[in-house]
Amino acid sequence: MRPLFMLLTGSGDPTRVSIPLHLAANGSVEVGDQPVVVLAGDATEYLLGDAIERTEGVGVPPMRELLAKLRDHEVPVYV
Repeated sequence: MRPLFMLLTGSGDPTRVSIPLHLAANGSVEVGDQPVVVLAGDATEYLLGDAIERTEGVGVPPMRELLAKLRDHEVPVYV
């Protein structure tokens, strides 16, 4: 399966933006799916500066760890 995960939320809500990444990295990848991630709208602000390094939601791994896992599994991330 090729599920699509859309990130639309900016840095104002780090938990909300981390949930799709968590589902893609620790859900879809783990069961053998081939997820695709899209950053759109306010989520594109994570491409600036060190926003990815600073983002840590409640109850989910830090964004840097989630994106590293997606990168390790060659999951495409589109902007």
